[in-house]
Amino acid sequence: MRVTNSPASRKRRGRMLTAAKGFRLKRSKLYRYASDAVDHGRQYAYRDRRTKKRVYRYLWQARINAAARTAGITYSRLIEGLIAAKCELDRKIISDLAATDNAAFLEIVNIAKNALKNKPGAVLAKA
Repeated sequence: MRVTNSPASRKRRGRMLTAAKGFRLKRSKLYRYASDAVDHGRQYAYRDRRTKKRVYRYLWQARINAAARTAGITYSRLIEGLIAAKCELDRKIISDLAATDNAAFLEIVNIAKNALKNKPGAVLAKA
């Protein structure tokens, strides 16, 4: 007699159908299609957990650049000045300040500008 271990198989298939909850049509009802859909979705999730980090960094850079240009400095010069000033704020925090607290962001811009002036061999761009 062939042993199929059906309780474990049913449990495994049930878990897959539970994971496919919310999918449309066959993908939520039939094991074969649900399994393919869940596997594919998990591949996207794995990939996009990494992609999300890149996308947020781009967003922070765009926000900082927009706010920096209104303050009379470019993004790259601002970052260069903050590095010269040994400022340990990361782009996420600077972006949040640029979006929510303009006075604090302008203070950071002034710190960067002063550091650029005091940087040895630095040539300031014409403003």
